[in-house]
Amino acid sequence: MMQLDDRQRAYWRRNLRLTAWLLGVWFFVSFVISYFARELEHILILDIPLGFYMGAQGAPLIYLLIVWWYARQMDGLDHDYGVQDADGEQ
Repeated sequence: MMQLDDRQRAYWRRNLRLTAWLLGVWFFVSFVISYFARELEHILILDIPLGFYMGAQGAPLIYLLIVWWYARQMDGLDHDYGVQDADGEQ
């Protein structure tokens, strides 16, 4: 079994914290907003009820933002800990 040093543990801990936070956002968008869709019908975005809007356009946009944010944060984390890809990525 490979032993991790303190720097690797810190990197992994920050990675897990970021992943857990983003999974929380995903869960909220996917399940909590959907659960309250009927109560959100009176809130309109461009004359479209919020519950329908989140299912049709809002949630997929949030999912794209989650992927973009994760990639951006991990690039920074990789740079901070010196674990960039070997293919010369800066």
